[in-house]
Amino acid sequence: MVVSLDAALAPGESSPLAEPRNAGLAEALEQALGAADANARVSLEALKPRVLRVRVAGGGAPRSFVAKRLAPDHARRNELVIRRWLKDAGLADLAPELLGVAAARDGSWLWHVYEDLGPFELDARSPDPARVAAVVGRVAALHARFARHPLLAECRLHGENREVSWFAATMRDAIGALDALRPSRLALSASEGQLRDRLLARLDRMLAEEPLRAGLLTEYGGPETLLHGDLWPINVFCEPAGGEFRVRLVDWDRTGVGYASYDLSAFLMRFAERERDWILSHYRAAGPGWLLPPRRELNLMFETAEWARYANRLIWPALALLRDRAPWGFEELATVEGWFEALTPVLPETRMGARVR
Repeated sequence: MVVSLDAALAPGESSPLAEPRNAGLAEALEQALGAADANARVSLEALKPRVLRVRVAGGGAPRSFVAKRLAPDHARRNELVIRRWLKDAGLADLAPELLGVAAARDGSWLWHVYEDLGPFELDARSPDPARVAAVVGRVAALHARFARHPLLAECRLHGENREVSWFAATMRDAIGALDALRPSRLALSASEGQLRDRLLARLDRMLAEEPLRAGLLTEYGGPETLLHGDLWPINVFCEPAGGEFRVRLVDWDRTGVGYASYDLSAFLMRFAERERDWILSHYRAAGPGWLLPPRRELNLMFETAEWARYANRLIWPALALLRDRAPWGFEELATVEGWFEALTPVLPETRMGARVR
């Protein structure tokens, strides 16, 4: 999809940027471009829902940006991370540059325009040890710099809660949402009622373990710190730079305050089981500032993070069923049940035939 720059920046009926969902994109793009040649041409490539690659040709060297449409709370978090929190912690280079910000007139969303980081996503399918070591070193630095940092109060205010209380609160919220799926509110088939009951029984068992898991996090979790919150390899870019690697993390929508094990679990789970021990060893070597616990306790902490993450994913389809009778709701609930059933320890419990801690 290609339009002239002047059409992009002053969209009319014929411009793709005139669509309601794209309101604000032209303004944010104008900020990123600065003084640009009006004859330049802009192409828009959809990367995933609400994310575009914007290429600008003409008027000088070609340029490329990534534009993302965000809910207001997510936009605020990303902006605070990039323009304030990381800079104050001496980690400004850990995120892409935010070049433009503009909102829809009704404030329902904002567009962010970032520098394009290119084809340097971390590959979890065939991981390069040198790149992974560079990444976990920077993640350890993030966790270490924000441990006991005075900015944590602001991070707590604007970020998501991943503290000890989050586990029990999430379980209770998921139980409340699922328990409302009753015939008095929603017509259920026999299989749908059985799915609801299985999930409720599972959540009840998990909630009963809250004292144990809260105690583990308090004893072994280390200090609370700033978390990326969605540390999948697709949100990690590792670019060769002068014999080293420049690491940057994107999509800080879920950033918040909690224990480092939450980020580590999300990261390690994306790699094959055989890779996880050596990846964790690089994180240990980077020295986050506190000792990681023995394997058994660490696996329980990782499991706690995944249980809470999965339970959180039950809440939203249940609410969609209650509010809108969403046809996809029970399918999504069944998918999450499958995640619970497939979950195995993040770190292998045996090595070369012998049980390990």
